Amino acid sequence: MALIKKFRIKSFKKEETIVELKNTSVFYNKRQILNNLNLSIKKQEILGMLGPNGVGKSTIFNLITGLKNPNYGEVIIEGINVTNFPINERFTKFKLGLVPQYGGVIHDLTLIDNLKLVSEIHLKEKELRNQKINKIVSQFEFEALLNIKAKHLSGGQKKKLVIAMALINDPKILLLDEPFAALDILTIRMLQEIILNLQSTEEISIVICDHQARDLLNCVDRAIILSNGQIIASGSPNEVISDTAAKKQYFGDEFNIN
Repeated sequence: MALIKKFRIKSFKKEETIVELKNTSVFYNKRQILNNLNLSIKKQEILGMLGPNGVGKSTIFNLITGLKNPNYGEVIIEGINVTNFPINERFTKFKLGLVPQYGGVIHDLTLIDNLKLVSEIHLKEKELRNQKINKIVSQFEFEALLNIKAKHLSGGQKKKLVIAMALINDPKILLLDEPFAALDILTIRMLQEIILNLQSTEEISIVICDHQARDLLNCVDRAIILSNGQIIASGSPNEVISDTAAKKQYFGDEFNIN
């Protein structure tokens, strides 16, 4: 197992479910994306989602956030059926945070102004906004980057900024869409440590979708493998890479995470 496992702490993990998809089926036009899928996300766990393109990973994010409603089935957050709740209510009432694969920052604004912009949307009190921003600046070691425009930041710095912006609202559930894409090894390691620290210090449930299978598996508690609209394997990183169906339909026989 890769070195990143040294940073993991397991003693605080919860067994309570925070998000549940129940018997969910989704169609785009006549194409079925999810087929009677059931998924539970536990409080304070890091869950990874893997599978080929078009298998439904982004659709699951869309179901949770409300960007897409299931054709059949229910979306449950903290025990409440939110299937018909609008997007803004899901984000505010249930404290969702989303880090998109692309974008997420205003490129002509400085790093600090991006943080201020998001804080003004979520927090009414100026003093509280300042406290939150100061905490994030320290937490992400942004001090030297505050007055640099986002368009001049490196790929890793931009990704850190987007994650930081998603934390302004103190989310309980953080969705990361391909956070490791197009990043170098050292930057990926930095983001893995950030993710693990968020789990332990902020008690956030984190869901990661990425095609970088090794990088994802090296920082999650549990992974699911999706194929043909269903979950074909679920378990610890070692369990899913040993699963016969996962090997056949996704990993192949030679894949390992050492």
